[in-house]
Amino acid sequence: MNKEKAKDLSLQAYKIRKTLLETIHTVSSGHIGGSMSIAEILSVLYFDEMSIDPKDPHKADRDRLVLSKGHCSPALYSTLALRGFFPVEHLKTFRKIDSDLSGHVEIHVPGVDMSAGSLGQGLSVALGMALYGKCKKYGNHVYCILGDGEIQEGQVWEAAMAAGFYKADSLIAFVDNNKIQLDGRLEEVMSPYPIGEKFEAFGWNVIRVNGHDTAQVGDAVELAKEQKGKPTVIVCDTVKGKGVSVFEDQVRFHGGQPTPEEWETAFKEIDAKIAELEG
Repeated sequence: MNKEKAKDLSLQAYKIRKTLLETIHTVSSGHIGGSMSIAEILSVLYFDEMSIDPKDPHKADRDRLVLSKGHCSPALYSTLALRGFFPVEHLKTFRKIDSDLSGHVEIHVPGVDMSAGSLGQGLSVALGMALYGKCKKYGNHVYCILGDGEIQEGQVWEAAMAAGFYKADSLIAFVDNNKIQLDGRLEEVMSPYPIGEKFEAFGWNVIRVNGHDTAQVGDAVELAKEQKGKPTVIVCDTVKGKGVSVFEDQVRFHGGQPTPEEWETAFKEIDAKIAELEG
C-alpha cells in the first residue's frame, strides 16, 4: 500500500473514532476501548478492501464482515454510517429503546451481516458463510473480527479446526489483540497465548501486524486473499482505547464511561489528530 492511501485510511480511522465517541457520548453508554482498537481494521476493510455496495447491502456475492466481538457496535455502526449504509444522524438513536441500533450489532441494520450476542460464535458463522460462498462460486471473502479475550471461548477453536480441515481459504479472521478484557488484563484472567501458533496448529495461515498501521493491515489482507488452501488469521497488535491518551490501555474503558473532563480531552485529541492527517 502506498503512503498516500495509508494516510487516507488512517484519517478515515480517526473519523470512525470521532463518530463512535460522539455516538457513545450521546447516551453515556457503550464500549469505548474495544471499539477504538479496531478502527484501522474497519477503515481498511470498508474503505479499501471489501467488495460491497451500500445501495445494495444484500447483494448475494458481496464480501461479508462478522463482528464477533459484537459489543463493539459503536465502531461498526459508525463505519457503516460513514460508508453510506444509513445516515450518520441515525447514530444519535444508539441504544435507545425504540432504536434498531442496539448495544450488540444486529442483522436488521443495513450492512450488518450477523447478529451478535454471546461471545465466541462469530467464527463459526463466518466459516459457514465462507463455505456457502465457495459452493456458490461467488469468489467473495468473509472477514471475522475476534476479541483476544473472546478466543478463550471453546467454540472459537472448534470453528478454527473445521476451517483448517475444510481449507476455507476465503475466510480471513482478525484477532484484536488489545490485551484487555472485561475483568482485567488478558494474562491475568486466562492467557490465550501464543495466539498465532494455536491457529497454525489447526492449519491456518498466520500473519502478525501492528493493527494501527493501515499499510500493514492492508498488505496483510492482500496476502491473505492470495493464500490458497488455508484460512488466514491476522493477529493485530493493538491498544485498547487507541487514539485518546486518557483511554489507552485502561481496563475501566472496556465498558465504563469517562468523566466530563475526560470527554473534553478525548474530543480535543481526536480533532487534533484529524487536523494533522488532513494537513
